[in-house]
Amino acid sequence: MISIVAIPLTREAFAPFGEVIEPDDTRAYPINGGRCMRHHALATAEAAGEDARVILSIFRGQPYVFPLTLDLVERHPLGSQCFVPLSPNPFLVVVCPDEDGRPGMPRAFATRPGQGVNYPRNLWHAVLTPIGQPQDFLVVDRAGDGNNLEEFRFDPPYQIRLP
Repeated sequence: MISIVAIPLTREAFAPFGEVIEPDDTRAYPINGGRCMRHHALATAEAAGEDARVILSIFRGQPYVFPLTLDLVERHPLGSQCFVPLSPNPFLVVVCPDEDGRPGMPRAFATRPGQGVNYPRNLWHAVLTPIGQPQDFLVVDRAGDGNNLEEFRFDPPYQIRLP
């Protein structure tokens, strides 16, 4: 089993795989009479196909045991998928580049408090992986007709370790 150590999630390191969701002062401006700062357009939601629409949901994820045995990844060909934690707790982000329709070598990232991610369409990624305790997430993704889920099982699996 190949062991992968998660690295800190940064915009630069994650750019080939999607968008990091966190406050960004370069995209911020005051609203509501100066009593609120809007961190504008941090990610772009995608929805393609018949009857496609962007929806918002709350997912309640259960924590995983580490080191994590990574045997399953998925992707969504018809829409992006955004995960924003509703607490300051970290979570694990695992993504894979596409190699001729199959996932390549996984890359693992550990979030900092307040960070979320937006996966573009067709990006292979692990399932929602809270660290340490149950956690709620605001999820922005696609609803509509068509199959928007592909899964792939690794054999042998990978082992993911936290830093």
